[in-house]
Amino acid sequence: MSGSGAPPEPSPATASSARMDRRSWALLLVLCGAFFLEGIDIAMLNVALPSIRAELGLPTGELQWVISAYVLGYGGFMLLGGRAADLFGRRRMFLVPLAVFVVFSGLGGLATEGWMLITARFVTGICAAFMAPAGLSIITTGFTAGPQRDRALLIYSGTGGGGFSIGMVAGGLLTAADWRWVFFAPILPALLVLLAGIPLIPKDRVARQTGDRVDVAGAVTVTGTVLLLVLTVEQATHAPVLRTLGTLAAALALLAAFLVIERRSAAPLVRLGIFGSRPLVRANIMGLLFTAGFFGFQFIAVLYFQELRGWSPEQTSFAMLAMGADAVLAPTLTPWLVRRFGNARVIVGGLALATLGYAVFLPVGADWTYAAMFPSMLLVGLAFALVYGPLTIVTADEVPDREQGLAGGLLYTSFQFGAALGLAAVTAVTIAATGDGTSAAAQLDGYHAGLVVPAAAVFLALLIGVWGLRRGRTGGGTGGAPAADGAAAGPDDRPAAPATTAP
Repeated sequence: MSGSGAPPEPSPATASSARMDRRSWALLLVLCGAFFLEGIDIAMLNVALPSIRAELGLPTGELQWVISAYVLGYGGFMLLGGRAADLFGRRRMFLVPLAVFVVFSGLGGLATEGWMLITARFVTGICAAFMAPAGLSIITTGFTAGPQRDRALLIYSGTGGGGFSIGMVAGGLLTAADWRWVFFAPILPALLVLLAGIPLIPKDRVARQTGDRVDVAGAVTVTGTVLLLVLTVEQATHAPVLRTLGTLAAALALLAAFLVIERRSAAPLVRLGIFGSRPLVRANIMGLLFTAGFFGFQFIAVLYFQELRGWSPEQTSFAMLAMGADAVLAPTLTPWLVRRFGNARVIVGGLALATLGYAVFLPVGADWTYAAMFPSMLLVGLAFALVYGPLTIVTADEVPDREQGLAGGLLYTSFQFGAALGLAAVTAVTIAATGDGTSAAAQLDGYHAGLVVPAAAVFLALLIGVWGLRRGRTGGGTGGAPAADGAAAGPDDRPAAPATTAP
């Protein structure tokens, strides 16, 4: 991490620059509303899966595609969505996918066959892949760099986590009535966000350079690469080994083709020089490992609560509600910590709390009281508040305005791929440790083995964060300037805000 020492206390002028007018608050509310809906949509569906299988008669192999289709659409098209926001306008790339999201969410609720539901989920995943980087780049380019933008990003990230947490509870309650309400419920809020966004989201001028064009070959190869990589991870636990290896080989071949195309393209989809910023690369790696641990831990916890302890979906939802502490802490505590200690230390502190939370849960027993499990849930929620938002700030500070969509796409691709990787790794380890046993003891052995994965992933992220922090102290950099890590600054690069230190 670049930068040394704690950032200076904000001056009165700096504090004033952090204030937002009513229109800025209204714009942020719209963007947060869409991000909230995305989080709640994912969480509600997880709780509804058993009811969906019961009514539609889906076998396990087909049921997992209800989740995997969304992951493939989201992760596969994220980079294309981020670059599209830069090339065609952030407003357009936010509002149009939001409208399509509304339509296909309703179609998912009307599905009478498995393939209908899977198709709807794939399309909504693609919509999210365009909306997420567009919404993030609207904030990073529309709010003044420094305390104001940092505050907006932390509020934005907190609402996404809050949507996920509330979605777990809402999903249990709606599924108790009818699983189709999981798809119908977000329609009205999404319509309200869409109608409010039309007048509030500013029309952005698309800065098209001479000779700029859509890098079709790059878009096809990178989208295919990410799709195949996510598919490789997703099927690793249940598909034949040769099929998985074949998918991986195809992904690597497309990746090689993509790198060649981008090096030769006059207007690349992904400027490879962006990876010269080591803080940005470290932020993406830490984001991938952190979300791998977060989703892997959640997966094991749900299985433990429902399959071993026999808790209902509603009980499970409320048991995990403490993980939603980030919804309250991200917009309140985290901004103060960032101003006081800088992003680097806050991120490292969050990773340390996550490591502790997973470690405390490792020896979970078959008869643990919820009071014994609550500290882990709370620590993980607090860690999310301290890591997720500051990582988005670091990413925004490392690139110029013209590439904010691309930077957001890279970060969200790392988050999504990390989630898929964590789920696949935890599933594989749990199945291997359980073996053919069906007893409670065998299940618990599998869970214990699976819980090692999120603990190891987040500990590795912590080591990377500490290494970056120490490197920044000895490297003489200040304020998180990219030059301290060897990143070349382009003509549009802005100096980092004084309160920001990059991991």
